[in-house]
Amino acid sequence: MADLEKGTTTTTTSGVDHRPYADNGSAAYRNSPTTPVRTNIGNPGTLGLFSFASTTLILSLYNTSARGVNTPNVVVGMALFCGGLVQLLAGMWEFAKGNTFGATAFSSYGAFWLSYATILIPGSGISDAFTDVPSQEPNAIGIFLMTWMTVTFLLFIASLRKNIGFIALFFFLTFTFMCLGAGNFVVASAPNASAGLIKAGGALGIITALIAYYVGLSELLASERAAVVGLPIGVFKHD
Repeated sequence: MADLEKGTTTTTTSGVDHRPYADNGSAAYRNSPTTPVRTNIGNPGTLGLFSFASTTLILSLYNTSARGVNTPNVVVGMALFCGGLVQLLAGMWEFAKGNTFGATAFSSYGAFWLSYATILIPGSGISDAFTDVPSQEPNAIGIFLMTWMTVTFLLFIASLRKNIGFIALFFFLTFTFMCLGAGNFVVASAPNASAGLIKAGGALGIITALIAYYVGLSELLASERAAVVGLPIGVFKHD
């Protein structure tokens, strides 16, 4: 994260100190030069990253047919509450901390998991709408996934100013969505030919989840004063 978003910037280009004073008279840094938000708010990054990683790992294992599982519906509960609700809450707290990048990413993927879970819920009626023309459903899901590939690529561009951990995370996630989206397009015309792309997307998703776990653990250790070790994620220094 940039120094401004981490709350470590004390001056603006005009040289004005943007540190408001707490009630006890001690300096409390703002997360943004325009909002009086103090850094005593806990870092929601680990919560969001762990939730994203866990849900992504489960679905990715299903996509690789781990233990012979090909039907992903068990992920619905995780997608609703862990990947969806918890990430959305983490995103809201990132807004409170003045971290626009984290807020946008967590809130967006929280919405992704909530919407993806809705597609898989039989009672939603979404799948039933394609009963007359079954080939439309995988095409529709392919468009859905390719749209999220676009969102992820834009976040990847923004991550180039953050750290190596985020760059790797969004790089692999972009290709995960691409493979899964392409796999669904293939399903519409040749169902048996899609297995390779879906499994490739699953494998890339597993890598993405492991990177998210690593970055999340790095942030968790960084927030603990008594942490024995820290995990480097290649943070870029901004002047």
